[in-house]
Amino acid sequence: MLEYKIIARRLDEHGSRATAKAAHVLLDTGLAGRQDAMNPVELLLSALAACMLKGIERVAPMLKFQFSGAEVKLEAVRQDAPPKLVLIRYEIVVDTAEPEPRLDLLHRNILKYGTISNTLMAAVPLEGCLRRG
Repeated sequence: MLEYKIIARRLDEHGSRATAKAAHVLLDTGLAGRQDAMNPVELLLSALAACMLKGIERVAPMLKFQFSGAEVKLEAVRQDAPPKLVLIRYEIVVDTAEPEPRLDLLHRNILKYGTISNTLMAAVPLEGCLRRG
């Protein structure tokens, strides 16, 4: 089993910083919000986007899938009471000339083998698509 660790520390009433390995991420943890840092939902969506992009990098060589670029667009729907996400929508755009069945295969593999996508799918509906760029 793999284990992951981060440390997050409050900097002031406007923000905090998370540290993992040698990487640092500024966090929007203040009540007023801030434009130069991601809030918790944006961080969660970023983790999902990173998972999907890493999934492409992982499975493309195994599938001999040719592509030149990829982008993930995400949005979350939040309800107020109780506060929680009720839906995450995504669109994965891959720059490729691969045929449609190969795009479908890539999409299935990204979702099937993603740590974050599998974790989130157990908690909130994920709906979306993978399309050619």
